[in-house]
Amino acid sequence: MSFLGVARSLTDRCWVGPTPAIDRLAEAMAQETALPRPLCQTLCRLDVAPSDATTYLEPKLRDLMPDPRSLKDMETAAARFLAAVERNEKIAVFADYDVDGGCSAALLIDWLRQMGRSATLYVPDRIDEGYGPNAPAMTELAAAHDLILCVDCGTLSHDALAAVTSADVLVLDHHLGGESLPPALAVVNPNRQDESGDLAHLCAAAVVFLMLVEAGRQLREAGKPGPDLMAMLDLVALATVADVAPLRDVNRAFVRTGLAVMGKRLRPGLVALCDIGRVNTAPSSYHLGFVLGPRVNAGGRVGRADLGARLLACTDPAEAISLAEKLDELNTERRDVETVVRAAALDQAETRGLDAPLVWAAGDGWHPGVVGIVASRLKEATNRPAIVIGFDGDEGKGSGRSVSGVDLGHAIQRLAAEGLLLKGGGHKMAAGLTVARANLEAAMDRLSELLARQGAGSTGPADLTLDGILMPGAASPELVNQIENAGPFGAGAPGPRYAFPDMTIGFAKRVGESHLKLRFGDGTGANLDAIAFGAYDTLLGKTLEEHGGQRFHLAGRLDINSWGGRQTVQLRLEDAALAG
Repeated sequence: MSFLGVARSLTDRCWVGPTPAIDRLAEAMAQETALPRPLCQTLCRLDVAPSDATTYLEPKLRDLMPDPRSLKDMETAAARFLAAVERNEKIAVFADYDVDGGCSAALLIDWLRQMGRSATLYVPDRIDEGYGPNAPAMTELAAAHDLILCVDCGTLSHDALAAVTSADVLVLDHHLGGESLPPALAVVNPNRQDESGDLAHLCAAAVVFLMLVEAGRQLREAGKPGPDLMAMLDLVALATVADVAPLRDVNRAFVRTGLAVMGKRLRPGLVALCDIGRVNTAPSSYHLGFVLGPRVNAGGRVGRADLGARLLACTDPAEAISLAEKLDELNTERRDVETVVRAAALDQAETRGLDAPLVWAAGDGWHPGVVGIVASRLKEATNRPAIVIGFDGDEGKGSGRSVSGVDLGHAIQRLAAEGLLLKGGGHKMAAGLTVARANLEAAMDRLSELLARQGAGSTGPADLTLDGILMPGAASPELVNQIENAGPFGAGAPGPRYAFPDMTIGFAKRVGESHLKLRFGDGTGANLDAIAFGAYDTLLGKTLEEHGGQRFHLAGRLDINSWGGRQTVQLRLEDAALAG
């Protein structure tokens, strides 16, 4: 049953509202806790019980922090790391080229710097070396170092790690493990097959942070001081959001605390990124995922792979500004490349059909640095797992993104085990693969079959989920701030979206190339401003601008605008439908 009777909106979506059960629970929670009903709707959707509402709204890291020693090999890894520090051994950090890898490396470099030590940073080139450790690089690092830490990679790198004979290797990762572990002194990974899975939602930077927590515990036992770990949670927060880790349990606390740390503007690299990205308000999870993350990623996608990690680890403000400017330029270049590939991939996927359990596209010469982003766009547009592959000759490298409840990494790993892929791995929400051109169709058919068994494709590609109804007069800054306390929102905890029914539009104007600004009200004198980004890419912009006095149901997310010390509420409009 469509919400407010909207079976097909201006953006061609069906609106889905809260279930009767959620409505009943929200009403009961509002009566029991005296919290606003819209907030209760969101809390109930997130499966928060009335008795837990207060503590959920103010998560404390100390209450949610897991014992690092619950992860296998953790004590061994921390002890070996500290031994290298104590003996002033030469340490290398081999990091993945994405945000999670960059943050993981920066955490270690920052910690070591505060202990009077340094480390060699090595980030492989996406095109020339591909993902993860490779034998030539590891052999070269081992010849000049005593300890190598592989972060956000290494769990499946058996051959590359076997090439290391003159140094110890520690793997700090979160990607799905295989049936056997690589030849390393320690493999700390909550997604090892012999782990319980209780911490499977952690990103690699969180695993690194837990290792540093354990190192701090061992230091204290020896009567020695260690660095301030709380000040490093800005990096953990950035990695958690950018790597689309589910924002639940300790991840919520990591991000909440990390955002507060970031707001103090103490890390030169993040300060430079915020300034160049025009983040002129307190940073939010949105800024981490859509402003800072893409810029950190840009170096690994279309430029020098180590730029992001270098920026996050640097201490010189002038150097940070220079690196941030370079990454911003590369991000613009990345967007241009992405636009071309996205158009071709979407056209191909539409021709193939967007209602299958898997949406996929492949093309010659598609830049491997943007296929993951394009896969994200396809996933968002269809509410289905998506794979995008770029071919160079007879071999294609691709990236995939999944939807909630569908474990893409496991399915990709199974395909690799079955021989349909040359290589593949990842985690639940994202995965990478290498495939021979001759096996492409068979591999995608088999992947579609595996994902269908997990429920992929069972929901409509155009559903817009709403938490309930709200009126302009009730959308106060106080309410929005209370709702924000239920966050941070992101993967595994989507932000609340509300419908404003039967609204009149008093003002509508096109801004920029495709955006729409408008003001709407309910006829009682209460009005609300709204902005719809990309509105003219669909019928939304033209229809609302030329409303002709018609009334509309409007839907979107609420934001706070701060200007001159005054806070106002704005609707980030996502959809609309003619009122009946």
